[in-house]
Amino acid sequence: MAVIRLDMTMSLDGYVAGPDDGVGEPMGVRGGRLFNWLDRRNDPGPSGQVYAEAMATRAVIAGRRTYEHAGRWQGDHHDGVPVFVLTHDVPDEAPPGSVRYVTDVHECASLAREAAGDGDIMVHGAGAAQALLRAGQIDELELHVVPVLLGQGRRLFDHLPAEHIELRLIRRLATPESTEPAQHAMHLRYRVHGK
Repeated sequence: MAVIRLDMTMSLDGYVAGPDDGVGEPMGVRGGRLFNWLDRRNDPGPSGQVYAEAMATRAVIAGRRTYEHAGRWQGDHHDGVPVFVLTHDVPDEAPPGSVRYVTDVHECASLAREAAGDGDIMVHGAGAAQALLRAGQIDELELHVVPVLLGQGRRLFDHLPAEHIELRLIRRLATPESTEPAQHAMHLRYRVHGK
């Protein structure tokens, strides 16, 4: 069965975007710093490996906010894979490309699993991540932790209920020390306990 994996870059203090993020500035003020590790996405090594794995996923689940801030990925996140946008309200206009709006978190996960077959599913966005975690639908978390403290912005896990979600570290990949410090990241993959 397909694995639903949250794939997010975050600062050491848990932010996925700087303050004042929006369509005009999707990563917020100084939030672009979180993605310097992607400068190494085509190189051999950890950053290239995790990027290639993300681009090999067979479906994407995204929150509406993330989807809109990313310019709707022009209707194609990568390779024409189905994109399921978790939203409270379905817009009147039809979505572009392989995008489909879904209002129920369980239905969204089910549709993505069906579309991905035996492949993996990538999840983007703090809102979608929190909704899927609350619903018990995330199997793994791939967190790209960047050694910077943003101090403010949008946190990845701000609105979860006060209950424990146990995780087990199943992989840790570090950017080599010889890499430019601004491109460093620790790539951590966790399995949700019981999955």
